[in-house]
Amino acid sequence: MSSYYTVAVDVMGGDFGPRVTIPATLLALKRYPHLSVKLVGHSKAITPYLTGLSSDVACRVDVEHAPDTISMSEKPSRTLRSGKDSSMYKALSLVSENEAQACVSAGNTGALMVLGRYILRTLPGIDRPAIISSVPTTSGHCYLLDLGANVDCTAEHLLQFAIMGSVMAEAVDGNQAPKVALLNIGEEEV
Repeated sequence: MSSYYTVAVDVMGGDFGPRVTIPATLLALKRYPHLSVKLVGHSKAITPYLTGLSSDVACRVDVEHAPDTISMSEKPSRTLRSGKDSSMYKALSLVSENEAQACVSAGNTGALMVLGRYILRTLPGIDRPAIISSVPTTSGHCYLLDLGANVDCTAEHLLQFAIMGSVMAEAVDGNQAPKVALLNIGEEEV
């Protein structure tokens, strides 16, 4: 499977769990023939969605059993102590163990940030992880970083986010000179 890019998918995360995450993942497998996935969650909740798969899709799906789930209301700090058997923890660990190149979770954002920083660490010179999303523009797309993951940011953190976004645009899009800008949409009372 070395010719595949493997993504660990926390199928238990999000508001609807496996009934949404697994069909979406299977659509991605049909669209991207060089993609393989490790579906991470309770195996009894996963296997009903895998019946009737074509052989070219089924050979790119592995199930990784994780008996627990981190709830959307769980405090992120608690996940370090109690989340080791969770689908999110296991999915991130697969990246750390080089069994997957990426992790996707629609689960508790704070828990994902805390566990990601604990399990995967950050690169030298980067203090905090940042959530990134691609958004459409009139000429293609742009990347937005730190989509609410960090409450208080210093100027140094903003610089680090700019560097991460530039590297992303260069690596994914081949853009050798991406433009960087600061966007603020308001403030929260907290």
